[in-house]
Amino acid sequence: MPSATPESSAPRIVLGVAGGIAAYKAVELLRLLRDANYYVTPVLTPDATRFVGALTFSALASEPARTNLFGDPTTPIPHTYLGRNADLVVVAPATAHLIARYAAGLADDLLSATLLATNAPVLLCAAMHSEMWAQPSVQENLATLRRRGVIVLEPDTGHLAGGDVGIGRMVEPAAIFELVQRIVDGYRGPLSGKRLVISAGGTREAIDPVRVIANRSSGRQGYALAEIARRLGASVTLVSTVERALALDVAHDIDVVRVESAAQMRDAMLEHFASNDVAIMAAAVADFTVNPASEKIKKDTGLPSLHFEPTADIVLDLVAARHDAQVVVAFAAETTNVLEHAREKLRRKDVDLLVVNDVSAPGAGFEHETNEVILLGRDGVAETVSLRSKEAVAMAILARVASLLSQGAP
Repeated sequence: MPSATPESSAPRIVLGVAGGIAAYKAVELLRLLRDANYYVTPVLTPDATRFVGALTFSALASEPARTNLFGDPTTPIPHTYLGRNADLVVVAPATAHLIARYAAGLADDLLSATLLATNAPVLLCAAMHSEMWAQPSVQENLATLRRRGVIVLEPDTGHLAGGDVGIGRMVEPAAIFELVQRIVDGYRGPLSGKRLVISAGGTREAIDPVRVIANRSSGRQGYALAEIARRLGASVTLVSTVERALALDVAHDIDVVRVESAAQMRDAMLEHFASNDVAIMAAAVADFTVNPASEKIKKDTGLPSLHFEPTADIVLDLVAARHDAQVVVAFAAETTNVLEHAREKLRRKDVDLLVVNDVSAPGAGFEHETNEVILLGRDGVAETVSLRSKEAVAMAILARVASLLSQGAP
């Protein structure tokens, strides 16, 4: 098979190699990539060259291995050149040190600078000792990177350096190669190929042309769900009552449907759910509405008489419309007897997953940038997601959604 060239249509892979004993496996991964006619540029950290020489990678790659951020007369700014031209950046092995620097946004060598300079998909193939893998700091760094859209291939269990046995062994090159092929073909995460419709914000029920009945929902959790779902590979429609001017902006490839009332939200959710895999009702929907006056109600006419009527139950309507393996996720905002009320709502609504908020808890619920929830599934098991950013909460919710989809829920 002829070698690929920079001008060819072959996918361009930057193969990053960090300083761990699993660096020797990266040589076999390089061979598999080249056999598949990918154009591969190895980028080694200084510590990686302590395990495998740059010459080994240069002999097998599409172009010589790169090890330095400075001093290359052919490419004065190598990290931007590599980052902009890559179709995929693979780091194998990705050590705890590399992961920490990437999560923190540091760029003190060519590989970390390239990671920050690319808009291409990034695959990290983690490898480290068991105790390091179990460290909360490592797991938090990985969670941060996942929320940003980085694909993480967790390590296997097996023999480690020093004769130990446990989790931390880098996945074998053949398995990494298979995942690389999927990413080149469009895989971006556990929600790749899935379609989600997500509601956000608080509905507004008109009293007259000026006044409305509203609630405190800012829409932040719904917007976080939409953005994280997109990063995990999903196609997302966001049905929102929140104006973009409120700094709750979303990526350009998220389809935003603007609504105001509960009735409008119901119609939009049902319309889009028909062609989607998942509906997530993160919006705070009014329980009651009124027949609005056609003109502004004047104060000097005395107290107005408002006749309240219940709004449609959007969640029940979504569940009734559910077919095949579609998933419905609802939210429950509670202030007292939280779990008791949530279990009753789960039974009554028949949803696949209920996200329970104690909106009276400090830092949680409406108008906060953080949230704390309980995830309640059909099995009745309650999983607490402790206080964290709404993006991190979204990641936990969507991990459960991905699991439900893989199981063919309901």
